Amino acid sequence: MTCLAVHIRSRILPAAALPLLLTAFAAQALEVSIDPHADLLYRQALPLLEQADEVVGIDTPSPIRAVATDPELSRQGQAMARTLPTAVALLEKSVALGHPVAQYRLALYYTTYLPATQIADAACPLLQASLKQGFAPPALAIARWCQPYNASPAYREALEAVPGMATLYAPYYPQPAARLACNRASPQGLQMQWGRQRDYQAEVYRLLGDLDPQHRQALLQKAVDINGCVAAAQRLTSSR
Repeated sequence: MTCLAVHIRSRILPAAALPLLLTAFAAQALEVSIDPHADLLYRQALPLLEQADEVVGIDTPSPIRAVATDPELSRQGQAMARTLPTAVALLEKSVALGHPVAQYRLALYYTTYLPATQIADAACPLLQASLKQGFAPPALAIARWCQPYNASPAYREALEAVPGMATLYAPYYPQPAARLACNRASPQGLQMQWGRQRDYQAEVYRLLGDLDPQHRQALLQKAVDINGCVAAAQRLTSSR
């Protein structure tokens, strides 16, 4: 448990001290060094991932799972079969070198294409490793798939460290997610929602609000201040 977490839980802060609490989150910085070769492998995988994303349109079932009697879906499936294995292999090599963003993208592949019963075992170790290095996007998938870690002090402490890592990860955005709760639009089918760094930081404060009832309103307000987070605004309105 970090000293900050102990401090948060030890007493109720006056309203005037809440900005200091939020600033303390942002001041935390982890010691993370991204291996240059791992980064090259990750960036080589990106155009292949984008090609695979392009063949999954709005309201279109996964071509990988499509029946062979549909010529168009069969064509899309063949296109994905050419690009996805190579992209996944590159991500796996990058992950082996500890790249936090590659860890997230490989986990996102698992959450998209594996049966639901296999997702937690395959994806959660990658998501947790990525979040522990201060990368924000895994927080959302962890909240959905990774019990009991998603209710643990370690999860909360990892979320608290995210704002302090903004400079390191700024070049890696935007990033996809299955569902961004702070976004007004809803995803369709397998289509991903793409978020900027500030969108994911708002999501982190929203999730911290769920884990910290004592300071929930201040954390939700921070999410609203960052990107107008719809889910946080609705929670604030309903609590008045």
